[in-house]
Amino acid sequence: MKIVLIGILGLGAVLFVLGVLLWTPDKPRAVLQAQYLEQSSDLIDVLGVSLHVRDRGPPDGPVLIMMHGFGSSLHTWDAWAEELTDRFRVIRFDLPGSGLSMPDPTGNYSDFRTLDILTTLMDQLGVEKAAMIGNSIGGRLAWQMAAKFPERVTKLVLISPDGYASHGFDYGKAPDVPLTIHLMRYFLPKFMVKMNLQPAYGDPNRFSAETVDRYYDLMLAPGSRQALIHRMEQTVLVDPDPLLATIEVPVLLVWGEKDAMIPISNAADYQRVLRNSTLVRLEGLGHVPQEEAPEISLPPVRAFLEPGEG
Repeated sequence: MKIVLIGILGLGAVLFVLGVLLWTPDKPRAVLQAQYLEQSSDLIDVLGVSLHVRDRGPPDGPVLIMMHGFGSSLHTWDAWAEELTDRFRVIRFDLPGSGLSMPDPTGNYSDFRTLDILTTLMDQLGVEKAAMIGNSIGGRLAWQMAAKFPERVTKLVLISPDGYASHGFDYGKAPDVPLTIHLMRYFLPKFMVKMNLQPAYGDPNRFSAETVDRYYDLMLAPGSRQALIHRMEQTVLVDPDPLLATIEVPVLLVWGEKDAMIPISNAADYQRVLRNSTLVRLEGLGHVPQEEAPEISLPPVRAFLEPGEG
């Protein structure tokens, strides 16, 4: 009995030490803003949420709105935005509770709420309609926008879009969030961030230390980790076919052939339903081709976005 007790106490001591070593507090918002906020006017209040928005390019140019995926930020579009702002007005924003955007005080991270925020943001920026560009969850939001507010969308660029049922995400049912995700609120060492993000790249050698640092920093924004968990808990997929079938605008599907998150085989489901879609296959690239290899992924997108094309 004494040996068992000593063993339990020893294990408890080890777990306590590990907890202290791995404990990951939030980073002060002021520190993150000093590093990642270009100008104070990029913080805009929309329906009670302070959003981080970058609105760049010619004010009278064709408007593009870019939406990132789960756990990401508007920085995933840095390379694309830099090239496209010569001709287009490019608007990209951090989803509520991501990047430098504050968590939603309502606690509502449903797609319905996010689309409400998006349409209100467009109104506040004086944007009547725009081409929507979305990656992963951002792709799901983009095609829902085109289906529910067709008068506000001119074209769609869907990069490995989410929407169809997959492992852990069934129709009509909220997913079971693993314990490891919940523990992320308290323990998030940088090596875990790298380990979880690296599979998003088709070529891990392209995943730079600078990229790891940026993801890590912004995931430590106050309230960000809890917001990510809430968004996952509130994701209830429905069969997308009825909505997709109503979309009439031209759609460009962009997919990395080595996408380990949402496989390129899903593209067939979209093309089966969408009325006017084209698929661009990117050899050797993964889930975030706009970030992994912008020099390869952007040219077909730019050609599609040019007025009169698509």
